[in-house]
Amino acid sequence: MGGAMTRIAILASDAPEAVAAAEILRTQYGDAPPDEADVVVALGGDGLMLQALHRFMSSGKPIYGMNRGSVGFLMNEYRADDLPRRIAAAKTETIRPLIMQVTTADGEPATARAINEVSLLRQSYQAAKLRLSIDGKVRLEELSCDGILVATPAGSTAYNLSAYGPIIPINAPLLALTPLSPFRPRRWRGALLPNHVEVHIEVLERQKRPVNAAADHIEFKGIRDVTITEDHETKGLIMFDPDRSWDERILTEQFRY
Repeated sequence: MGGAMTRIAILASDAPEAVAAAEILRTQYGDAPPDEADVVVALGGDGLMLQALHRFMSSGKPIYGMNRGSVGFLMNEYRADDLPRRIAAAKTETIRPLIMQVTTADGEPATARAINEVSLLRQSYQAAKLRLSIDGKVRLEELSCDGILVATPAGSTAYNLSAYGPIIPINAPLLALTPLSPFRPRRWRGALLPNHVEVHIEVLERQKRPVNAAADHIEFKGIRDVTITEDHETKGLIMFDPDRSWDERILTEQFRY
């Protein structure tokens, strides 16, 4: 972003380590109001990074995270020294969210955005039964499972990875469609989709087998159906140190054993 950038806004989670780090950074570098800052420094874990990306979506303000939480895949290593230099040298990546459009239990439409994933989860002891369509064509007439998720490249290392979904490079024009504990068809393990497609998921037998849908932290209960597309008009900006770029993190994660 260039050496002239000096205005930093500090955003911290409520974890004691993050609060203490924020005080140190404010003393050293000040704390500009977010609407006047050139960059937002987020101190915490990946949860705080998601909150910051949602808050500053399409504002043009990049988020530079430093790990002061329990999980920090989206965060850089915490160091208080030379912060302006690190920010100036950082690589900025673009995050595109998903738009989740649901029909709620009472038939009303609702919309939310997800940076990591849109997930559908069974609400009772009964397995969910779902019908999957891509761009209006039914691809799976009936999927029995605990749930399913559509993950962005940024979210592919989160819930999607825990569900044995594929890791996606940050700039790949792909989405991951990953089932959760699929029962029928037993051998179906998901799909990689172009990021321009429309995913439509219909809940079958919804009175007997209710399903919730969530876009990151926003959840709707007992939905009828959901449509998921990538939002090509909205973007968030996230910054990584050159030696810990997104590509390097992806490669490291894929070769863990």
